Amino acid sequence: MNTTNRTIQKIKNQPFMTYLFLGIQIFLFLLMTIDGGSENSFTLLKYGAKFGPSIASGEWWRLVMPMFLHIGALHLIVNSVTLYFLGTQLESVFGHVRFTLIYLLSGIAGNVASFAFSPSLSAGASTSLFGLFGCYLMLAQTFKGSPVIQAMARNFMMLIVLNLVTGILSSGVDNYGHVGGLIGGFLVAVAVSVPRKISGLTGKRIVAGIAYLVAIAILIYGGYQHY
Repeated sequence: MNTTNRTIQKIKNQPFMTYLFLGIQIFLFLLMTIDGGSENSFTLLKYGAKFGPSIASGEWWRLVMPMFLHIGALHLIVNSVTLYFLGTQLESVFGHVRFTLIYLLSGIAGNVASFAFSPSLSAGASTSLFGLFGCYLMLAQTFKGSPVIQAMARNFMMLIVLNLVTGILSSGVDNYGHVGGLIGGFLVAVAVSVPRKISGLTGKRIVAGIAYLVAIAILIYGGYQHY
């Protein structure tokens, strides 16, 4: 009986949402490669890449789909490796449901920010991955007495700055999406909290949730002013 319980617990502790997200983006990449190529603009549009004018005309799924699409094999590989390492760690900390909310809502926040400030075609899991970076900043605040988490947060902060600077100096990088995902991930992580740290709906959690929703509403409104 104990062996069975341990087996069930081991299965439950597997980061299966991380694996699911990886599977979806790899599957869609292969599908796009067969159907015109993942770097083909028409193929990207067909599969739901972010494109401001299309979103403004009512194609709201383009705020979700881009986080599962990638432009070229290198883009997919880099984001998949990053998702694997960040996802397996954070899913064990937050749990499957909270991790899923953080990942998806970060991606949406990043795509909404991109919609608000740039009409260009874009795709990639980076919006969600920056949201996972934001989680580490939230964990650093939550576990201030943990040297390990503080060190990890500092390392990720350096990585965030490096990525943003590189993005500013390079063309074709969706910096608005990255910043939107980072802030969105931080706010959602605060709102859902870490399971063992939850003590009801504290003021901080409520404020973070409201701030996320208000920011999304303002960005969507601002985005419509461009079209």
